[in-house]
Amino acid sequence: MDVKTIDKKQSAAATTTKMSGSEALIHCLVAEGANLVYGYPGGAIMPFYDQLHIHQDKIQHVLTRHEQGATHAAQGFARATGKVGVAVATSGPGATNLITGIADAQIDSTPMVCITGQVGSHLLGSDAFQETDIIGISTPVTKWNYQITSAKEIPEVMAKAFYIARSGRPGPVLIDITKDAQFEEFDYAYAKCEHIRSYTPTPEVQEDQLKAAAEAINAAKKPMIVWGQGVILGEAEEEFKAFVEKSGIPAAWTILGVSAIPTSHPLNVGMVGMHGNYGPNVLTNECDVLIAIGMRFDDRVTGNLETYAKQAKIIHFEIDPAEVSKNVKADYPVLGNSKETLSRILPLINEKTHTDWHQRFKDHDVIEYEKVIKNDIHPTKEGLTMGEVIELINKKTKGEAIIVTDVGQHQMVGIRYADFNQSKSNITSGGLGTMGFALPAAIGAKMGAPDREVVAIIGDGGYQMTIQELGTVFQTEAAVKIVVLNNEFLGMVRQWQQLFFDKRYASTEMKNPNFCKIAEAYDIEAQKVSKRENLEAAVEKMIASKNSFFLEVMVEKEDNVFPMIPTGASVSDIRLE
Repeated sequence: MDVKTIDKKQSAAATTTKMSGSEALIHCLVAEGANLVYGYPGGAIMPFYDQLHIHQDKIQHVLTRHEQGATHAAQGFARATGKVGVAVATSGPGATNLITGIADAQIDSTPMVCITGQVGSHLLGSDAFQETDIIGISTPVTKWNYQITSAKEIPEVMAKAFYIARSGRPGPVLIDITKDAQFEEFDYAYAKCEHIRSYTPTPEVQEDQLKAAAEAINAAKKPMIVWGQGVILGEAEEEFKAFVEKSGIPAAWTILGVSAIPTSHPLNVGMVGMHGNYGPNVLTNECDVLIAIGMRFDDRVTGNLETYAKQAKIIHFEIDPAEVSKNVKADYPVLGNSKETLSRILPLINEKTHTDWHQRFKDHDVIEYEKVIKNDIHPTKEGLTMGEVIELINKKTKGEAIIVTDVGQHQMVGIRYADFNQSKSNITSGGLGTMGFALPAAIGAKMGAPDREVVAIIGDGGYQMTIQELGTVFQTEAAVKIVVLNNEFLGMVRQWQQLFFDKRYASTEMKNPNFCKIAEAYDIEAQKVSKRENLEAAVEKMIASKNSFFLEVMVEKEDNVFPMIPTGASVSDIRLE
């Protein structure tokens, strides 16, 4: 989409003021309510940083220790608040260091605007110092990107950037700005973007789709709901709760959907997917109607598509038409924002209980508890388990904390066993699976929701990928609670090596440093626990602290995460051991 396609009404302005492009960027951010940005300075973005310093009363800048950390912090802020996160970097390596976080935001539908500096426009294409074609590099992983070479483009492009990032299915936008455009003066005027010709972020809800879906739901004997993050992104939590309660349908969640309704809700039957709960996975292949709401049938949810819910009629509530029938054919597509579609279908569905069907889920819960859960959260062996750590965090936070997880075994255990009593409480890297995500994302989450407890659950491998962001914790005094579950392995890879590669632990055992000394070097209180009798007091001390706190828990080296669906297997073939 070319910037010239912006509706002309949006570019009209009442007054203009003479200023430089870099100062205009500040005013654009303020106009969009983006008063907190994460970044790292450098030559090509220096004019903008000069204006950040001059206007520090308007915008708080957080100096991360790596540009990737800036994107993850912006993601954590966005996920905790529902607002657009902002990350800033210079050209060349600064810009390319943003790519992992941008790709993560793209696949997880996180609204983010990234601003990168670029060499002067007269040097474009000359292989100048720190010149990189960030537009070409970022095109596959952004919702939209644009290179500004003239200061007069800045207001319209920035307005469009924020509109695209937050509208419809959210996602990341990258704006690259040449250094001369930052210095150039022009007559600044700003108007928020509310419409772009040819861009329809939210499909119009079709009444016939709602009626057809409602008829299928009302006729179902064994219906099942699988909901995803679309419920949270659509701010449809209340509508979803009303839909679930009126229909009486068992509802399961993807890892990004959890917290839309409380974990303890009687119709919440647990997590689907590779390490999800036994009942909802097995019964996916027994339900007669599968109602997918704001989820995209990721391969980690479906397992083998050839055997996934073949007996069921599929109803798919979705805002992005590209996701409908992409992986699983939808018999009844319902396009639109989940807040609107759920509220409009509610009067059309019958009130039911599905008592016998619910009992099937409870029966499977008993089996899973005896074979898996009991041993995870109430272990009889000497070594500590990840599950009992999460259970204690639940107890001490009463399920009110924001839980930020990294990627690996601890992620699956954390999301399976954490209690989530309110929405936007689970922040993790879902689709991309980015190790190193949690520490910077927790910083962003805490700054976005300062009144909430933020606990980062991290493995010893992922922690060391962005451990430098302890410097950001130190400088900002963000009161994040950091829990490293240390099994001295790249645990999830090791589990696969054990189960499928005859225990050939190739390059997965970790020789780790003294994590507590490192935390203390950043003036963060730290404690290490290796015995069960010391665990509860340590967790209690961490949660009671008003400042940042680091807790290292030495857990069993070769514990595995179950249930588990092997790659390529059917959801019905989920393993409990």
